[in-house]
Amino acid sequence: MQGASGGSLVDRMIGFARLDVRTIEDVEKDVNATGQALIVVVLAVVASAIGTLGGERGVVEAILLGAISAVLGWIVFSVIAYFVGSTLFATAQTSVTIGQTLRVVGFAQTPKLLAILGFIPVIGWVAWIIAFIWFVVVAIVAIRQAFEFSTERAVGTAIVALIVNVVVDLIIALIIGIPIWIMRSIT
Repeated sequence: MQGASGGSLVDRMIGFARLDVRTIEDVEKDVNATGQALIVVVLAVVASAIGTLGGERGVVEAILLGAISAVLGWIVFSVIAYFVGSTLFATAQTSVTIGQTLRVVGFAQTPKLLAILGFIPVIGWVAWIIAFIWFVVVAIVAIRQAFEFSTERAVGTAIVALIVNVVVDLIIALIIGIPIWIMRSIT
């Protein structure tokens, strides 16, 4: 799958994972890469669902619930990062759109593909921790490049977006989790 400026999905994912600034800026500027960013988010969900094999939830249920949570989380993180980065932490050089933010944050999800190892005892938890830390680092670099400001401002933007994202995830878990718990107790 090629983007309008020639970057394949896999090449771009590898570029983000490697913190390649040219790749990040290419995705930021390519308005046609938003669909690719969504694919990265969905691939991370599928990897996570496969990583839950043997868990309490089935893979299909994990994919469905994970997809809702991940896509909503991607949007929430991006919108909050956009708002915080373009207002609170903005500099004279800051010039970014919500679309650019969605694209770079979507591709920053690439390290979450490691969640596929989740079903392996011990290694799964280690892979999850590495994936999360790697995601945060990639998101910070991507935000720094997209917003054209310092690493410190990118860290502040990412922290605020991450905190809001966690709160939204908890609310979703409560809303979705309670009906599922009721359905399970009935059957």
